[in-house]
Amino acid sequence: MSQEELIELLLKGNMRAAARLITIAENDISAAEEIINKIYKYTGKAYILGITGAPGSGKSTFISTLTNLFTEQGKKVGIICVDPTSPLTGGAILGDRIRMKKQFTLENVFIRSCANRGQLGGLARATEDMIKILDVYGCDIIIVETVGVGQSEVDIFRSAQTVIVLLVPGLGDDIQAIKAGIMEVVDIFVVNKMDLAGADRKVSEIMQMLELEMNFKYDYDEGKEFKKLKQWTPEIIKVNSKTGENFEKLLEIIQKHQKFLNESGIIENYQVNRIKNETLQILKHKLTKKVERLLHSDSGENNEIDEYIKLVMHKSLDPYSMANLIIKLLGIE
Repeated sequence: MSQEELIELLLKGNMRAAARLITIAENDISAAEEIINKIYKYTGKAYILGITGAPGSGKSTFISTLTNLFTEQGKKVGIICVDPTSPLTGGAILGDRIRMKKQFTLENVFIRSCANRGQLGGLARATEDMIKILDVYGCDIIIVETVGVGQSEVDIFRSAQTVIVLLVPGLGDDIQAIKAGIMEVVDIFVVNKMDLAGADRKVSEIMQMLELEMNFKYDYDEGKEFKKLKQWTPEIIKVNSKTGENFEKLLEIIQKHQKFLNESGIIENYQVNRIKNETLQILKHKLTKKVERLLHSDSGENNEIDEYIKLVMHKSLDPYSMANLIIKLLGIE
């Protein structure tokens, strides 16, 4: 089936066409360019949730329970699970689709595992393209779950409108991971496994962190909004993913944040920054590939590069100066 035929089916809400186009986009950036060029005008309808948390925080169960609530409301949900990459095959190895097998059988839920292929930030190169394809496919909500390794989740914030971080009692280092760099852009803190001892203590730790980092007194009351002029104050809520306890309240908080983004005008800033960041990532990828081809070309294929390498080897040139010369060679100074 041709790419044009697949796109035509995608616009009609065909799940198999969506799956096939995602596979093509993930494996071939040139094909991804063609696909996005043809479907981009149809994007922008889905709401994107970013969910992250340390290993053991229960992200898969949490997402399954949250997805149930969305589907009960008649919403179509797309889930992208970004897994660590197998160093041998380059494929995803965690298998979130197995852990969420109940949702995988629902016709209004699309689940896809995606390898991060060693990228910093946790998000796979093709994740943005996947989001757009699922958007055009007709998903109302797109959930992006990142690798739970701490600081490297920052890439999630480039594509998600609402960011949720899962914490659990008993994991003492998860607060430290947040303090290391991603806390200021988290919208909702969820203390999962609220039935375990230490859940209230975990809430207190989050409150103390917020007060220290954001310089205000946090008035906590099971997720009650603390008003701060023209700025979203992160919500804190305890939930039990296995029983579904407090998930209705969590949905209300998500909807409240969505409303805040729209009414405050911040959603426009989000869109501008997302375009800038995505364009930057594309440029990085393209330029990196171009430079790699130059540097890894066989001896004699590129006389300038060969000469630069000889100069560096003889200490007449340093690697920084060589890099600057390559920039000039590419004409992008």
